Amino acid sequence: MAKMTHEEASKLLAAVPEENVFWCQDGSVFKSVEELKDALARMSDETFALHVTADKNDFSAWTRTTVKDSKLATDLDKAGSRTLALKRVEERLAFLRDRLS
Repeated sequence: MAKMTHEEASKLLAAVPEENVFWCQDGSVFKSVEELKDALARMSDETFALHVTADKNDFSAWTRTTVKDSKLATDLDKAGSRTLALKRVEERLAFLRDRLS
């Protein structure tokens, strides 16, 4: 895999356009990977289970199609719990922030 540039990391960390925000079942709205992390940290496991089932993963789909971060989307597909999803998002954020420094 090619090395990620500062510009690529910036794009993945940026907020998405208002029309592409994620509307969560608990009423929270998020527009960036950072806000996804915060939402996962505070949402209930029950809310997570509404978005992630055997047939779908809304967080992965949003990350893949809207944020355009296929690596994080793949990691979220494999995360079967809210806590593991949160850990994967935190790891990705750390990696992306490291590319900015």
